[in-house]
Amino acid sequence: FPSTPTNNHVLLKPKLSLIHNNNNHHHHPLINPKLSLQFKEKILCLEIMGIDAGKALSQNPNLRTATMESIQSIISFLQSKGIHQKDLQRIFGMCPKILTSDIKKDLNPVFDFLLQDLRVPDHSFRRIVNKNPRLLTSSVMEQLKPALFYLKRLGFRDMAALAFQDSVLLVSNVERTLIPKLKYLESLGFSKDEARNMVLRCPALFTFSIENNFRPKFEYFATQMGRELKELKEFPHYFGFSLENRIKPRHMEAVKAGVNLPLSVMLKSTDEEFRELTGQNMR
Repeated sequence: FPSTPTNNHVLLKPKLSLIHNNNNHHHHPLINPKLSLQFKEKILCLEIMGIDAGKALSQNPNLRTATMESIQSIISFLQSKGIHQKDLQRIFGMCPKILTSDIKKDLNPVFDFLLQDLRVPDHSFRRIVNKNPRLLTSSVMEQLKPALFYLKRLGFRDMAALAFQDSVLLVSNVERTLIPKLKYLESLGFSKDEARNMVLRCPALFTFSIENNFRPKFEYFATQMGRELKELKEFPHYFGFSLENRIKPRHMEAVKAGVNLPLSVMLKSTDEEFRELTGQNMR
């Protein structure tokens, strides 16, 4: 990797000898003699940053026509916001669309949103973006602000928690993702207020699949465990535990031992604590 200047900006210009060297054409499937010099240069630059150029180009076809200067300006802008060079591989790898974003129309409004709406101090931008690069590909007016408005209406008050822990909710579609999860909880027998309080206590519920998580876990809870809804209302984190690796084995051991443990105790206790609770240590 080329030496890094003191201002931490990426050197994007690979040596021309690297580009002209025919041996390199055989080493990289995307580079062949028919491609333009600029395109070859762009591929090498992506690879130098540790980004899979083939994947990036397939996910963001606009990269094919993007200039080196525009890519460099994106990188410089992100670094001016506190993003480090070493962060770029993950950020661009997850969201190659950022590489062709419009700084004024797309990126700057997101940082303004973080600062003004979520009250994130600028020295924390790096932490937020590294945790959830998708923020940078989300429209402030069409996605981030509507999601924040909906979450506030539900009762989310802790902006720091939303920004630093649950920012995935901000990039989730309100109509297609968030509302259906609440509706499903209501369909299980919870009132609107109960469902709302459950997601406030355990925001991760909004990220779980109805078909692959809620449905099988609730079915086991209701039919095999025979427990009451109020237990889920008090401990919505139940849905965050693995059905096969935690819920079923713990439940079967408790039944075998003839003990009736509260849901939270049964699932949250360590293996050692669980053995003591079920009397296995005395066998």
